[in-house]
Amino acid sequence: MSGGVFLMRGEDLVEMIEQPYELEDHLQGLIERHPNLLAGDQVNPDAPRRWLMLTREAGLASEDGGPDRWSVDHLLLDQDAIPTLVEVKRSSNTQIRREVVGQMLDYAANAVTYLNLDALRDRYEEAIRAKGLEPEDEIAALVNDEGADYNGFWERAKANLRAGRIRLVFVADKIPTELERVVEFLNEQMSPADVLAVEIRQYIGGDEQVLTPRVRGQTAEARQKKSPGGSRVSRQWEEQSFLEEIGRRVGQVEAEVARAILEWSREHFSRVAFGKGAVEGTVALSLDVAGSVYRPIYLGTSGSVEVTFLQLSSQPPFDQDSKRLELLRKLNEISGVDLPESAVTRRPRIPLATFAPPEALAKLFEVIEWFLAEARTTEP
Repeated sequence: MSGGVFLMRGEDLVEMIEQPYELEDHLQGLIERHPNLLAGDQVNPDAPRRWLMLTREAGLASEDGGPDRWSVDHLLLDQDAIPTLVEVKRSSNTQIRREVVGQMLDYAANAVTYLNLDALRDRYEEAIRAKGLEPEDEIAALVNDEGADYNGFWERAKANLRAGRIRLVFVADKIPTELERVVEFLNEQMSPADVLAVEIRQYIGGDEQVLTPRVRGQTAEARQKKSPGGSRVSRQWEEQSFLEEIGRRVGQVEAEVARAILEWSREHFSRVAFGKGAVEGTVALSLDVAGSVYRPIYLGTSGSVEVTFLQLSSQPPFDQDSKRLELLRKLNEISGVDLPESAVTRRPRIPLATFAPPEALAKLFEVIEWFLAEARTTEP
């Protein structure tokens, strides 16, 4: 293939020769390790996209509760929590001209209905913690906000998915003209979904490799149509708006339970922090202990109490399975709560209405007091 890229190495000029990828897996691996190759600054020059790689080979079912029927090469989220499905093909693969379009539309049609973001979130968090990192820090870096509402971000991702606000990206070393025309057409016709193609050419010269990504198939007309809705403005929740939203969505009984939990928590936790979710409002109840922050429960405008067993699994003494099981058993002693043992590896939600009876709410406070005492045993 022809050259055209030159690399200065000291006083020497090295000609980089364009070469195809030996295997699609090589290009997939590059995107997995370096998602910035998807050229977020070209996808949206006014608000460059930043990427969070959720998983490679994300399974998709074709019916509720059914087995995975397809596997999309990469699933990412951008800073606005927009799910981004990526399918990778080499230009030598004949499927890239027609079959890949039908394949991607199958993915899109079923993802908005059957994609299980909660399960993918669990897998993502496990993978991040295995690297010695904290998922909350990664999301904060993605959205460029140290006080980012972590749960609110994931709720927003689910809301985007339900609304069909997704992005479909075809990736190849060279995008054929036929595919580019189809992408242009789909991108102008489909709303609110975006359809794009990213060409990532590879140039080799000696031991050097140069990659040049370029977004194809994004017309000015399509960008103008979709730019107003491309980014959702965050919303700073506070107690009044939070409780009003619960009352509107679920009911006044649940709103009063939330009010009681907030009032009690201000006396027992270090902080009661309201989130900035554009769609879902959350409140994190935080306890600072010996440089660590414990957030055992979140309240949400969906009318639930979320117990963060998965997050606690990396924080002593709840990094011990026995301690999380003890917490689970204490919660199950509350009338109306029946969490399975498997919940100690997840983030189960309990309806706020469960704690409407005074004795149930009092028992919840007893359980939280026990948790706080156990967390404080880690203090030096």
